[in-house]
Amino acid sequence: MADESNKDSDQSPGYRTRKETEVKKLHRQTRVKNKTPAPIQITAEQIIREAREGQEAEIRRPPKKQKKINDATELADYRLYRRKGFEDLIRSDKSNKSVWVKYAQWEESQTDFNRARSVWERAMLVNSRDHTMWLKYAHAAMKNKFIDHARNVLDRAVSLLPRIDQLWFKYIHMEEMLGDVTVARQIFERWMSWEPDQQAWLSYIKLELRYNEITRARGIFERFVECQPKVGSWIRFAEFEMKNREIGRARNCYERAVDLLADDEEAEQLFVAFAEFEEKCKETVRARGIYKFALDHVPKSRAENLYRKFVAFEKQYGDRVGIEDAIVRKRRFQCEKEVRKNPLNYNSWFDYIRLEESSGSKERIREVYERAISNVPPAAEKRYWQRYIYLWINYSLYEELDAQDMERTRDVYSECLKLIPHKKFSFAKIWLLAAQFEIRQLNLRGARLILGNAIGKAPKDKIFKKYIAIELQLGNIDRCRKLYNKYLKWSPGNYYACSKYAELERSLHETELARAIFEQAIAQPALDMPELLWKAYIDFEISEGEFERTRQLYERLLDRTKHLKVWISYAKFEASAMEKDYQGSDLSEDDVQESLHEQKKQCLLRARRVFESAVNYLRTSAPELKEERAMLLEEWLNLESSFGELGNVSVVLAKLPKKLKKRRQIETEDGPARYEEYIEYVFPEETQAPNLKILEVAYKWKKQEKTEED
Repeated sequence: MADESNKDSDQSPGYRTRKETEVKKLHRQTRVKNKTPAPIQITAEQIIREAREGQEAEIRRPPKKQKKINDATELADYRLYRRKGFEDLIRSDKSNKSVWVKYAQWEESQTDFNRARSVWERAMLVNSRDHTMWLKYAHAAMKNKFIDHARNVLDRAVSLLPRIDQLWFKYIHMEEMLGDVTVARQIFERWMSWEPDQQAWLSYIKLELRYNEITRARGIFERFVECQPKVGSWIRFAEFEMKNREIGRARNCYERAVDLLADDEEAEQLFVAFAEFEEKCKETVRARGIYKFALDHVPKSRAENLYRKFVAFEKQYGDRVGIEDAIVRKRRFQCEKEVRKNPLNYNSWFDYIRLEESSGSKERIREVYERAISNVPPAAEKRYWQRYIYLWINYSLYEELDAQDMERTRDVYSECLKLIPHKKFSFAKIWLLAAQFEIRQLNLRGARLILGNAIGKAPKDKIFKKYIAIELQLGNIDRCRKLYNKYLKWSPGNYYACSKYAELERSLHETELARAIFEQAIAQPALDMPELLWKAYIDFEISEGEFERTRQLYERLLDRTKHLKVWISYAKFEASAMEKDYQGSDLSEDDVQESLHEQKKQCLLRARRVFESAVNYLRTSAPELKEERAMLLEEWLNLESSFGELGNVSVVLAKLPKKLKKRRQIETEDGPARYEEYIEYVFPEETQAPNLKILEVAYKWKKQEKTEED
């Protein structure tokens, strides 16, 4: 039994051996093989509770035995011992506030209040600027019901630290709890002489309202707004009057506040409160006037809430015009926000301008246009100016069409043309719009001056074309010729200029001039569209009936290029080039038919010669162009068929190739080779000697020899 009792006593907390208190090593966590849910589920709380129950008992020290004091002598010795300890701590560090507080509280616990007061006074000599010490000193005096002493302490505290609100509140609260409202009011007056913050004034007003002193509270509010003329102060004053149903006084407060603080940073809050006050009083006209006055005076960067309130007000009380006006104002605010964020975002400026144009105020529209065009792109590159230039275009069109101020429109065009760096880039549309404006104003001289400056500073195709079209409509042929000459001087290889100039001269029956223009054009080393220019020249000669000149042109063209289309066009021309016209002649019908038959025969012979020359060239000089050669033979076959009995189809059929469908391998960089089908043309001369292919090999050898020589 004794052994069992010893074991039990050993297991009591606080008396375990070191070995027993060592933490046992945990086994390595085993891997869970079966992850299916258990039939009985437990909660996290249950796991934590079981873990806590399984923990070993904490090692704690045995509790200290309290000392028992049996008589007054032991009590005196104990007190002396404790005081000596506190005094030693104070001597080592006088600034340690916790020691002073504990010392004083210990003396209070011994009911020796004189000593406690002495300790507090000594502490205040050291920590006179620490308001927490004053509060603890006053609290100790009140707790022990030394009211006069607490009043004395707080009076000294507020005199020494008048900017500490907590001391004043403690002092006033004590007097009010004692029921001495007059003294509390006097303390507030002392405090107000220091002009404290808003909370102090509001606390004074609440004191008066608790005792139903409305007049006194109003007087304090007057002093409050005079001491702190802020928006929040005036709003509180007006709300106070509104609670007391003094509508006239409340309106007077708002009006005085607007006179004083209309330009204040928080003016938006004041106007919103004033308008809501009038709305509550059913004065919607006055509320609308306040909103509009505020929107005109408050900067748009601080008027977001004001716009939102105004729109809501108009939706509730306004008519259609008022609602639209409110929405326009709100959208104007949003546009202002966007253009302030990024002044070079011209899409935002276009939105802003459209908004102002919908409202119809000329001054506002012009102001926005001027602000928009003042944001010049930072770099002199055309891609940055392409959107910006439409601001000037829209501005000029607005002044001309909507405002109908022609002088201002002319000034807008002039300023825009001065601003554009024409040496680096220009905009033809601006020059043309300015010239067209002057034409609409019947100022032809001004339009010519603008277009002349455009050609001199920044010549462009559009400017030449429009200027020539204007002069042509006016019938000034000499000016058109001068402009075409300048056009060709600026761009000698321009197909459009050459063809239109020649077309003009031809319409004036100046055939030689037109031919000279074409000759000068085809003599240029570089042409933008040479095939169209040659075609225009050939069509011109055909229309003039100059078949011999046309043949010469084809021969000259073939000297430059042996393209398939040139051969086909030449052959078709020869097939249709019938030089004589027998209409109205004195010959009989049989003679006419015979002559026509003879001419067709000659045309067919000339066309055959062209085709034969083309086929010989492709066979000897370009044997690799088999597909082109096959197409040429197809055209020749169609031509022979079109001539009926005169045609000889068998000649062409003997030269047609055979079409063989074959496959060839295509090598790819990142994958296996694949095959594609293609058509191979085998001509009759190749079938006669399939293994030799002498012509082709000779051509390749000759070509290789030329490349080596080069």
